[in-house]
Amino acid sequence: MTHDLISRLQDFIFFYPFFMSYFWMIGGLVHYLALEKGRARSHRALVAAGMPKVSVIVPCFNEESNVRRVIYHLANLGYANYDIIAVNDGSKDGTGAILNELAKDIPRLTVIHHSKNEGKAIGLTTAATVSDAPYLMCIDGDSLLGRDAIEWMLEHFISDPNVGAVTGNPRIRTRTSLLGRMQVGEFSSIVGLIKRTQQVYGRIFTVSGVITMFRKSALADVGYWSSDMLTEDIDISWKLQTRDWRVAYEPHALSWILMPETLTGLYRQRLRWAKGGIQVLMKYAPQILKPSMLMMWPLFLEYLLGIAWAYSMSFVMLLGLINMLMPLPSDWHISLLPHWHGMLLVATCVLQLIVGCMIDRQYDEKLLFYFMDTVWYPLAFWLINMVTTVIALPSIVLRRRGKRAVWTSPDRGIQHE
Repeated sequence: MTHDLISRLQDFIFFYPFFMSYFWMIGGLVHYLALEKGRARSHRALVAAGMPKVSVIVPCFNEESNVRRVIYHLANLGYANYDIIAVNDGSKDGTGAILNELAKDIPRLTVIHHSKNEGKAIGLTTAATVSDAPYLMCIDGDSLLGRDAIEWMLEHFISDPNVGAVTGNPRIRTRTSLLGRMQVGEFSSIVGLIKRTQQVYGRIFTVSGVITMFRKSALADVGYWSSDMLTEDIDISWKLQTRDWRVAYEPHALSWILMPETLTGLYRQRLRWAKGGIQVLMKYAPQILKPSMLMMWPLFLEYLLGIAWAYSMSFVMLLGLINMLMPLPSDWHISLLPHWHGMLLVATCVLQLIVGCMIDRQYDEKLLFYFMDTVWYPLAFWLINMVTTVIALPSIVLRRRGKRAVWTSPDRGIQHE
């Protein structure tokens, strides 16, 4: 019986990522062929809608090394009718002074100062309530927004009044280290394919906090962002969709961002993401399990299976390590050396990266140049998820309810292009 149980666990450990990889590849290709390939931006629809005003919101915490470049970049977007609202959320460095200086030179820039670190959710909500625009483009303090991103995203809102948010296509610009280049592959072979697949299905697990446009009336309907959630982007995605607002993905809307280039920084970021995902799952479970939320069930189930996979993988790896140190009974014997199914999984990871890069190279011409550096990232993605999920679950279960989520200074990389 023990041997059968371990065999079932090993089957699950192999087949879950194997199946999901092909599911994402097929979904990504369907999206590309049906919704993306050869699509042109419709300027006529924007003109007919009166070129609605958009507020670009930039919450900042200790961003003195990035914020000047970001704001000057925002001041020269291709869309005409927009303003910029920067929120200095109690920064301890020179962020506030730089923003005040920039406001003198850039008429469309408004600066809001918080006296202390209130957290990103509060910063976004403050700016949203100050804005008089019907649409809000929210980015991070390191994001270089694509010149035509606003136009691409507005099309979704104009064509469908049920769209509450549109998330864009983040591209990595930290590429001077191996870790940075590996994440370039991650955002194409994993993040991009997942977003495309979920768009085809009709529900998106999370918008990207670095580039998302919101319909302000939709935000007001759900009470804006929650200040106690570790990942406000995942939470607002579920908030909107459980209130029957649609969330869309627009791959043509680009944002060039910085990512961690140290293992410590990457681990902290992914641990926060894992904690945030589990926190959202626990918060919305009572709503999601109702029959009226049927369309959200696949997202809920997929995340639950991901947690189960992480713990199953950890258990099997632990048994394998113990077996190397001290022989276990034959029923408990596990080999950590890859067999045919391990090689098949590696081949699948390579194929997934190729598919993702081929789709995304129209937005990032250098993608294939980094292929050899990024080829192993799909495999690393599952291992990172395993470690952070196993640690995150008990942390969130024991976390005090209602505790405000505030900023910590992020790892923005060692160097960037």
